[in-house]
Parts: sequence; structure tokens; C-alpha cells
Amino acid sequence: MDKVYASAAEALKGVVADGQTIAVGGFGLCGIPEALIAALRDSNVQNLTCVSNNAGVDDFGLGQLLTTRQIKKMIASYVGENKEFERQFLAGELELEFTPQGTLAEKLRAGGAGIPAFYTRTGVGTVVSDGKEIREFDGEQFVMERAIVPDVSLVKAYKADRSGNLVFRKTARNFNPNVAMAGKITVVEVEEIVELGAIDPDDVHLPGIYVHRIVLNASPEKRIEKRTVRNAQGA
Repeated sequence: MDKVYASAAEALKGVVADGQTIAVGGFGLCGIPEALIAALRDSNVQNLTCVSNNAGVDDFGLGQLLTTRQIKKMIASYVGENKEFERQFLAGELELEFTPQGTLAEKLRAGGAGIPAFYTRTGVGTVVSDGKEIREFDGEQFVMERAIVPDVSLVKAYKADRSGNLVFRKTARNFNPNVAMAGKITVVEVEEIVELGAIDPDDVHLPGIYVHRIVLNASPEKRIEKRTVRNAQGA
């Protein structure tokens, strides 16, 4: 089955809608689906709940959707590097559900695996556990966390074949496999598309059964949040 679409806008057509929960892969600006985020912005869908490790920066990544006020709620583990995020949250204009990073990854993995909830010690006794069920196991308290099953998942991979088998590149893998597995509909942006059989089965990081649509972005910007360099020797 050929899952390739001509553009990011075409890949999102008929998929995204107002009020959805949308999960987006990436860690900072590493491994984010740049073209799909831009297409989501241009689609003008509103009142979104976005699930992502963070919300990009002010003018890039999910930060673009904060600027256009398309996000009503963020489920995230890190909210730095984004002044508009801070402004909206402090002004009461944006809902925020803080989720520890490992818990967020597990909530997505559980959603993809069909596990409705799980218990963890992380967050017990903090605001993270407010309003959630607490149970004791072996003398320790655990908080129950519900899995996340997004309406749509937007994912970045390095390579795909036309059936959606994916290869990720190094640390750009980050949250992307879990996000892909969790979504009811998963749309993937890749830098290279190859024919069926071109990827050795042992090299497949995520099978195409989790992927519904693919779009090519051969030259992503791959912006760096904070560029640091070492001093030249002898300088």
C-alpha cells in the first residue's frame, strides 16, 4: 500500500480538525516534523490539545501554533525557551498539564500498546499527582497515570519506504516512535522515501503498521536552539 502524499498540506487534509488531541514528536527542536507543524498552522484548526516534550521556541516548531493561538492546552514536560508560552500560561490563556519526561514517554508507549493506565512512583506528593488515584504497593505509594491516545500523531523520521516502515536517525528518534505508535492516525515526515524492499528488515526501527500517511521533506531546516562552540586552541 502506497502511503505517500504530495505535500504536508495534502497529508493533513481530512485528518486534522478543531478540538483534537495532537501528539508531536521531537525533543527541543531535534527531530520535529517541521513541514507538518507548518501545515498544521496553515490549516487554521483551533482549540488543540498538543502532547509534546516541549513547545518549540517562539518562532519555530510548536511555538508557531502558540503565536497563532491554535493551542488551548499543552501536555508537556519542559516549557522553557518559549516566552510566548510563558506569557500565555501566566496570563491564564493556556492550560498546562505538567508531565515528567519519563512518564510522558510511557503514557504514549502505553497508548500504543493498548494499556489504559499504569502506576509509577514519579510525581507522588507533588502537583503531578493532584486529583489522581494513589495506591500502595510493597509499602510504597504510586500514582496512576492514564495512557495517551492522540487523535493524530505528527512524526519525524529519516527514511521510509512507501508502506511506512521507518528508520530514525540517531537522537532525532527521541519521542517519535512512541508518538507514532500512540496515534489513531499517524502522519510521518521523512527526508528520504525508498521503494519496498530497499530497507533491510533488521534496519526497520518502526513497522509501517503504525503509519497511515507519509510526506517527503528532503531539506528540513533543522534549526539549533542554542549554538555553542568551544574556543579555538591558543585563542
